Amino acid sequence: MAQFDYDLFVIGAGSGGVRAARVSAGMGAKVAIAEESRYGGTCVIRGCVPKKLMVYASAYSEMFEDARGYGWTVPEASFDWAALKTARDAEIDRLEGIYRKILGGSNVEMIDSRAHMVDAHTVGLADGKRVSAKTILIVTGGRPALPDFEGVEHTITSDDIFELETQPESILCLGGGYISLEFACVFHGLGTKVTVSNRSTLLRGYDGDVRAHLIEALEEKGIDLRLGVNPVKIEENAGRKRVTFDDGNTLTVDAILAATGRRPNTDNLGLEEAGITMGRAGAIEVDEYSRTNIPSVYAIGDVTNRVQLTPVAIREGMAFAETVFNDNPTSPDHELIATAVFTQPEIGIIGLTEEQAREKHDVAIYRSTFRPMINVLAGREEKMLMKIIVDKTTDRVLGVHIVGHHAGEMIQCAAIAVKMGATKADFDRTMAVHPTSAEELVTMRDPVTES
Repeated sequence: MAQFDYDLFVIGAGSGGVRAARVSAGMGAKVAIAEESRYGGTCVIRGCVPKKLMVYASAYSEMFEDARGYGWTVPEASFDWAALKTARDAEIDRLEGIYRKILGGSNVEMIDSRAHMVDAHTVGLADGKRVSAKTILIVTGGRPALPDFEGVEHTITSDDIFELETQPESILCLGGGYISLEFACVFHGLGTKVTVSNRSTLLRGYDGDVRAHLIEALEEKGIDLRLGVNPVKIEENAGRKRVTFDDGNTLTVDAILAATGRRPNTDNLGLEEAGITMGRAGAIEVDEYSRTNIPSVYAIGDVTNRVQLTPVAIREGMAFAETVFNDNPTSPDHELIATAVFTQPEIGIIGLTEEQAREKHDVAIYRSTFRPMINVLAGREEKMLMKIIVDKTTDRVLGVHIVGHHAGEMIQCAAIAVKMGATKADFDRTMAVHPTSAEELVTMRDPVTES
């Protein structure tokens, strides 16, 4: 019988890799994990967590304005970018320390080095050392993908946002996806003049009512939306960037965020040389159990380009450990995944869009647009949107879409019901919690009239 240095060697210490490593170790495996950067991966270090902290920070500008409507005398507020950066970075350092502590407490050997595949059972490290493993798990995540046009080197990516020492007075956010729009809202809330440009609409693939509602809200906030145009050239002069669009218009700003997509982080990992099959955009192809075409090699998370969400990578890591080290073949469930977009207003979704549902179902649409109570005394006109999509034949709820205060929190709870196969009748017989915005989910009785 072949002898290996480790039962499992994990390449990449993001959320999915850390979960897979420690759970596998808890099942009795001898495990090592290699990371060339920081433990916690994109989500903890340069993604979800620091971004959400910035979302919270940016929301205070409207809170200060709204407080006056509730009787508070609020002095003129000012924002200190350096203070936020210091506090945010300290929290990220704390979280990384927790990740390392968890791994150490699970008897996972941590190797602070870049690692790459050599063959089906061998991993090479940056210092030239080679180690062997019965099973290798690749969890190297993804990275921002830059568009291709003249002067793109003058842009920054979502990774770079967290390294900015000073706040730009003006910024152009390139892209219509959630990363571009979340940061557009963050910078707007912090006082930066924001422009968003995209070659098509915003949030392509999301429900049409959600997209229209968000576009209206962003425009009302004063964010400059330039849709249907592409940048063709960026020129830098005295630290400022001048963008030329394909319609001939120009724009000069202090910073440009290129958030036009992400790609799997598979370059220079020795994957092709090891014989691993690669798919679109450099993603690692895997089967339903996250196994590659090489039986001893698995991959989970964004590197597989299945569903690029941190909780999905964590769930895939759990399924991997069950499959390989607990003799319990487990396929991660990628159906009906709830998600949130932390724009302002916030978005929460689960299930099918109306457009998707109409392709295969005879549907009834329940939709409500209203001003939430919190905005009334504040004098803020921003409205919420709630939408439920129902199969007329089975009465099953196919999708729930929320735009507004605490949409992410609400959709997590709604997702449980939708995942269980709840019907509209189940929603209707659920007693409302009053006064809340969420009660609208169980009080919409009549479908909208189809045109």
